[in-house]
Amino acid sequence: MDPAMDRDLHRPSRASAVLAVTAATLACCTLFVVLRLISRFAIVRKGGLDDYFMVLAWVLAFGTSFTICYGTAVGLGKHEDDIPVEWQVPMKKLAYVFSVLYNPALMATKTSILVFYLSLSRTQRVFRYATFATLTVVNIGGLALTLLNVMQCRPVSAAWTTPIPAHATCTSIVTIYLSSAPLNIVTDLAILFLPMPILTSMRLPKKQKAILVCTFGFGVFVTVVDVVRVAYLQDAARQNLLALQSHRAMNGKDSRTTDDFSWTASLIFMWSAVEINVGIMCGCVPAMKPLFTRFLPTWILDHTVREKSVTNTSDSVMHPDLVHAHTVISRRKSQVEPAQPSSAHIEDEPMDMAAFLNSPDVDLQPRANRNSYASMTRTAQRTPTFFDFVDERRKKNFTLMTNRESIFPILMVTLLFFVWGFAYGLLDTLNVRFQQVAHMTASQTVGEHSAYYLGYLVGPLTFGRFVFNHWGFKACYTVGLCIYACGTLVFWPSAVLMSFPAFLVSNFITGLGLSTLEISANPFIALCGPPEYAEVRLLVSQGIQAIGSILSPLLAMKVLFKDSAGSSLIDVQWTYLGISFFTVILAIMYFYVPLPEASDRELEEATNRLPIPRNATVRLSGSSVSIKIIYLTFALAILSQFLYVGAQESISTTADDFIRATLPSLDTVNFQAIGHTAFAVSRFLAAALNLAPRVIKSRYILLAFYIAAVAFAAACMRAPKGAAAATNLVLLVFAQGPIFPLVFVQGIRGMGRRTKDASVLLTAAIGGGAVWPAVLWVVMQSRGVQKAYVVVVVITAVGVVFPVWLCGKREVREISDGVSVGLQEKKKEKEEDGSAGRGADVEKAGLGMGEDDVRDGHLELEHTDERDFGSSEATRTEANEIGAANLEFQTAPAWLSGGEGGIVDMIRQENGSAGPSRGAG
Repeated sequence: MDPAMDRDLHRPSRASAVLAVTAATLACCTLFVVLRLISRFAIVRKGGLDDYFMVLAWVLAFGTSFTICYGTAVGLGKHEDDIPVEWQVPMKKLAYVFSVLYNPALMATKTSILVFYLSLSRTQRVFRYATFATLTVVNIGGLALTLLNVMQCRPVSAAWTTPIPAHATCTSIVTIYLSSAPLNIVTDLAILFLPMPILTSMRLPKKQKAILVCTFGFGVFVTVVDVVRVAYLQDAARQNLLALQSHRAMNGKDSRTTDDFSWTASLIFMWSAVEINVGIMCGCVPAMKPLFTRFLPTWILDHTVREKSVTNTSDSVMHPDLVHAHTVISRRKSQVEPAQPSSAHIEDEPMDMAAFLNSPDVDLQPRANRNSYASMTRTAQRTPTFFDFVDERRKKNFTLMTNRESIFPILMVTLLFFVWGFAYGLLDTLNVRFQQVAHMTASQTVGEHSAYYLGYLVGPLTFGRFVFNHWGFKACYTVGLCIYACGTLVFWPSAVLMSFPAFLVSNFITGLGLSTLEISANPFIALCGPPEYAEVRLLVSQGIQAIGSILSPLLAMKVLFKDSAGSSLIDVQWTYLGISFFTVILAIMYFYVPLPEASDRELEEATNRLPIPRNATVRLSGSSVSIKIIYLTFALAILSQFLYVGAQESISTTADDFIRATLPSLDTVNFQAIGHTAFAVSRFLAAALNLAPRVIKSRYILLAFYIAAVAFAAACMRAPKGAAAATNLVLLVFAQGPIFPLVFVQGIRGMGRRTKDASVLLTAAIGGGAVWPAVLWVVMQSRGVQKAYVVVVVITAVGVVFPVWLCGKREVREISDGVSVGLQEKKKEKEEDGSAGRGADVEKAGLGMGEDDVRDGHLELEHTDERDFGSSEATRTEANEIGAANLEFQTAPAWLSGGEGGIVDMIRQENGSAGPSRGAG
């Protein structure tokens, strides 16, 4: 028997499995595309640009699948030793063609889906902008990756030449695919979740809404396939790493001839084809809904709704208060409008796809009813579409909440603080791991740290402020978490390529995300509830954040990387991927969690209720210029925050060096746990001290901890080597713990409608962490780590100016601690007056606001529902719906308002009333 045949009989081959899976998914993909085209061109009779992109995607998918199937006939899936020499060139050519077609196929599929999204809503501006942004990323990123695959070898012909020319250089296809994995995952997740806010807020029966959400949620399968594909890519990378370590791969050689390329790449190609084909299938599912409605109505329709009349069905997507108006208009217009076109003409007219998504039973209604619906659809195309109205009820004003009312929102945001601290601690450990494996220098480590805090300087001052001012507190949580997830995913190419610049970008994006989150989370905790406990709330929340920072490094070093190889980043990459997915899930959760809000006007009213001399001024020495005390206090708070964070991060980046220089026998991981514990304990201690504001003022607590920080920093400089130096460093970290929350609360106090901008600037001041560690590192190179702590002493001493200022002038003291004293007296008055005090506050906040009365009229309902309506859930729901109805009627288009020629005007004339009306109420 031929020895080659004997090897084929006994050595495993993946060719048959690769062929079967690729062909099966291609067949399913083809079926879905055919059904989509039938649905769009035969039933809806209106094809769109998205259909043509999907056809292009199928053509490219057919090309990629064909190259794999044909490749199995020339050695793909077999070991290199089992492939005849004459098969090497054809197999490599097919592999090259596949790599070139892969990204264009994904681009066409995702472009088709995103173009389809744009046809769903013409009035949701945020959704459209996000869709256009995703479309831009998909195509620009896809084009760049396509060019990278085309030019993977220099010269290009080296990609399929055997043997590889000595002068040629090639980039491993595994490296290219791993580097592009973050882009695919990010865009897949964006496409999956972009339409969900609109779909979940549409006013449809539960079954129809669930079907819509599930239909668009099929994209989750693409993400699952992405992760499986990444697993095989990582396995191939691990094999390449082992080959390099065993010296079986020579420098200048292509891994396709030295690392059993035909065997390891076969599953990568197969799962890449599955990714493309499954993506096309998922992209076709939403467009197939009319087909299922026509032939499988029991799967789609809600039988409780089908029995209703066509008028009720069409009105169900309208606001309930507009149904009567619609009836009046129809009756009045029927007297003057000309006859409608013939039924035959209407039946032949194509219908918009969005209409099918919101009217599942249109194809099963009698001809006359279908004609009526078609007529209504044509009218809707000339007016704002009702299915674009979302149920945006007015959020409760958190500045009016009692301690009991604020428990739930405080707990939710505090949970975010804990996850944030846990993720930050884990990220810091992973960065240390990267520095070790990549053999980064000390200067590169400082640069990586500065890149992260540079994100804090840039993020709040750019898009962070825009998101905060336009969409409020909760929007910052979702946006910040999503950006943070993107930053952790960008770690993949930096780890694969061992690229320091890519690692800098990853840390910068991570800083952008967390800074966006922080500009909202800190003021939310401080302002949600009675103002006398603002410091307590923020100290406790940030203390819980510090607990997360304690647990995650211990988990990482003692569990995750306990037995991993020291020269590999594969385990680290999987951890980053897990953080990314968990963060995305958290962002989705916070999008739907009902949290209170506060507008600029409500923040202004909350400040006006404080018994502080808000308008007090101080004259600058030697000048006739006067400045408000709150502004000068705010400026000093920014300076103090900038210096404090710089000192804190200077210690963080040099703590290991300090311990190695003074007490080398101490384990650095254990010391970090001790330091983080001291940091958390000090915050809880300060919170307890702030519970007695009449006894101990907040400004005194801040001053005491600041002075202690200066003293312990100086002690670190002068302490002898040994346990004394390490103890002083722990005490220094302990003293620094409460400073940030106390400075933040004092900085935003009294800012009123400018509170959000104040939070933005105070968060941007955290950018001091990008400056001062670099300064300390420069000093450390010449004077040693202990003497370099003079930088910490100096900047902390300058920061003491802020608490000293708070303890100086009488008006400054009243602004700082007059809140607690004044509100304690006010609380006694309220207890004497009973519920009248609370009602007066609510009336002051929600009523008598001029032109905004109608819009905010439901605020009174929100604050009185539990008291006036008892525990009846149905009654509370009815009250909330009334408030939401007033809001939506207020925000409806002009032709729905009470102006001349609007619906309200026509109803008024119908009922015989006259005269203008202020609003829908």
